[in-house]
Amino acid sequence: MDNQNSSGTLYIVATPVGNLEDITFRAIKILEQADLIAAEDTRHSKKLLSHYGIQTKLVSCHEHNEANKIPQIITHLKTGLNIALICDAGTPTISDPGYKLVAAVAREKISVIPIPGCSAAIAGLSVSGLPTDSFLFSGFLPKKQQKQQHALESVKNQTSTLIFYESPRRIKTLINNMLKILGDRKACLAREITKIHEEYIRGSLSEILQKLNKKDSIKGECSLFVQGQLEQKTINDSQLEKIILERLSTEGLGTSGLAKQISKEFNLSKKKVYEIILNLQDLKPV
Repeated sequence: MDNQNSSGTLYIVATPVGNLEDITFRAIKILEQADLIAAEDTRHSKKLLSHYGIQTKLVSCHEHNEANKIPQIITHLKTGLNIALICDAGTPTISDPGYKLVAAVAREKISVIPIPGCSAAIAGLSVSGLPTDSFLFSGFLPKKQQKQQHALESVKNQTSTLIFYESPRRIKTLINNMLKILGDRKACLAREITKIHEEYIRGSLSEILQKLNKKDSIKGECSLFVQGQLEQKTINDSQLEKIILERLSTEGLGTSGLAKQISKEFNLSKKKVYEIILNLQDLKPV
């Protein structure tokens, strides 16, 4: 933990999201050697520290006192103390307190170093079965209905995989709002990641909702991964006729089935596609 400057270093330390074994050797070393640990909930963090025999002094730093704690922490850092920031689970500042502290410390030109580790968003995304090359993390959406719907409207046309956090009490409400605004997209609901009752429900949003409705209760924080908006393919009438003729000879679908397939693929009126298919069938040589 050497620091060439006279000031100490603020370490942003990722901790387990559930299973206490999901912590890096480096994280344990930093927590042991730090002069102070700033924790979201000191009572909760004591369980982790006790498990690894870490006796570093704890102070609280949560959303309700963060603003008041910032001057004190900066003063400690300027005297040369090294401080580790942890949250209840996962990586600090990611839908958790700490952003204001990091910003304030960085403005003072004091070193801020991440100690990488667990993140429910990344862990769940890796097994979601949805595209991982591009994603948009939205965290917790507003609780009020109108504001939540507005937030969903703002990401409706994003083509990247969408990531949301939600409490078990509100997850069904969120999915219902998504069905209205985003449509019935592919999704994955991750619950109790790394814990005893770990669960992943994959399927369409409506299928996930059906499974949740069958449960007597829903427990554990939820991470929801939703397919982004599929890019719409555009074609002119000439290209459409060519595609219809090709598929009439290769797909083996009936007129209605083919019309449904093409209208969905290119976001066209099924009635229009159906009429074109009938006209092309009439023109085909017998």
